[in-house]
Amino acid sequence: MESARTLAVRLLLRTFSEGGYSNILVDKSLKESGMSEQDKRLCALLYYGTAERLLTLEYIAGAYSSRPLEKLDNSVKYILYMGLYQLLYCEKIPERASVNETVKLCGIFRKKSASGFVNAVLREFLRKGKTIPPAGDIWKDRQVKYSAPMDLIQRVWEEQGEAFARAFFESSLQKTSVTIRLNTIRARPEDIPELQEIPESPVKNAYYLNVADISGMEAFQKGYFHVQDLSPQICCEILNPQKGETILDVCSAPGGKTFTIAEMMENQGHVYAFDLHPNRVRLIQQGAERLGLNCIHAEVQNAKQFREDMPVADRILCDVPCSGLGVIRRKPEIKYKSLDTFADLPEIQYEILENSAKYLKKGGILVYATCTILKAENENVIERFLKSHPEFSLVPLVELKKSEGYKTFTAEDADCDGFFVARLRKEG
Repeated sequence: MESARTLAVRLLLRTFSEGGYSNILVDKSLKESGMSEQDKRLCALLYYGTAERLLTLEYIAGAYSSRPLEKLDNSVKYILYMGLYQLLYCEKIPERASVNETVKLCGIFRKKSASGFVNAVLREFLRKGKTIPPAGDIWKDRQVKYSAPMDLIQRVWEEQGEAFARAFFESSLQKTSVTIRLNTIRARPEDIPELQEIPESPVKNAYYLNVADISGMEAFQKGYFHVQDLSPQICCEILNPQKGETILDVCSAPGGKTFTIAEMMENQGHVYAFDLHPNRVRLIQQGAERLGLNCIHAEVQNAKQFREDMPVADRILCDVPCSGLGVIRRKPEIKYKSLDTFADLPEIQYEILENSAKYLKKGGILVYATCTILKAENENVIERFLKSHPEFSLVPLVELKKSEGYKTFTAEDADCDGFFVARLRKEG
């Protein structure tokens, strides 16, 4: 059986060399590892910590290395970065253990010749008091501080302002809590003793849950709750579904918002949930069955293609595919992607919004949402849509004390991921 540190390095290699998704890789690998719960927690800590601080650790390694980092084998680089992470951020791990265990990894990954180099860099970092030299440039310093690419930092600073940018990037490096949505169809808070209140939560029936194996809980298996961040729960509150209505969730998978909508409707009405991929539709169906939500109808559907047989909807949720930059505190690998890879998204988002709007009845409500903070995917899409569709207008977010009909959220607003939401009404 592999050690926690060995598996953490393998996961880092798979994430950044093969393009794997952190949450999927970690969840699957830890379940199959046979490790103790303590070792699983250590592996997750070292993997996620190193991933989210990658540019910071790369800068430190470069400052203390006698060799160009680009000439190092990838496994050696991630071993070194993970060692630096332990020294800088893991106070409960003794420094000697951090150094020794990191050096051992070189042998495990058949890079024993690099052992002396890794040892020298870590010990020099300790000898210099774990000092991080200043970069000498304000944007480079911010890149090192927030471990985010300079062009992303500059873009958010320019679009959202300094206060927003600082809050967003600082929160992206903070420990996240597991948030769940209580299934009020089946359970009350007292049925799950492990629930913890969320201070000043903007939504009802949202709780923290500090349990290592959530899927193994009897309460989970009985369908008493589903795991869901505060941001999609806020999004569902803004949609404000009512009992007996017909709701379309056009980009539903894996189904969290669909489940919350159905619960808010007290399982009375019709919630149509769609996704492009059959396996993801099955996830929605399985989740609905576990939760006992029989008002949900999940089907395969391309949200860009019009369907003549689609029911007329009272409300529509368009939580469209996006860059995902709002969730980098949970999926840190996203922030290292080039911004160019997201250039085609606004057109796709607009096509989905425009097509979905055709299914809405007069007087109906449509909520457009993304889990990103870039204006090209948010405000710009909404403004383009409103110019082409005068029959739609923004509905002020009065429940959030906003006179505007849209808002970009960060952890500064609530303990939630970054996301954007706009509420529209079809007037005629």
